[in-house]
Amino acid sequence: MALVANVLTAIVAALHVYFLVLEMLLWDKALGRRVFRLTPEFATASKSLAANQGLYNGFLAAGLIWGLILGEAGTAIKVFFLACVLIAGVFGAVTVNRRILWIQAAPALAALVLLWMR
Repeated sequence: MALVANVLTAIVAALHVYFLVLEMLLWDKALGRRVFRLTPEFATASKSLAANQGLYNGFLAAGLIWGLILGEAGTAIKVFFLACVLIAGVFGAVTVNRRILWIQAAPALAALVLLWMR
């Protein structure tokens, strides 16, 4: 069970690295606009806000990777950062788009449940 929890935690971390790239580097490019369903004008106007959000997603990924590197000693770190991802995902689903619940919050919740079950 611990291996599955760590794999799912790594997937959540990889997703947040992907979010970082989308928000910091690709926000106003074709892929970023398509993923976030943005007009070119809105993407240009909100580029610095998206980059800031991407940086926060990078910090979430870094925390999860840190917990994974520490192995068993990193369990509390993984729990903390997965809880942060879960809360951010629920907030994003309520305030921005319901899809965030499934893309961000659900994988974090699944990883948390698996961590507690091990």
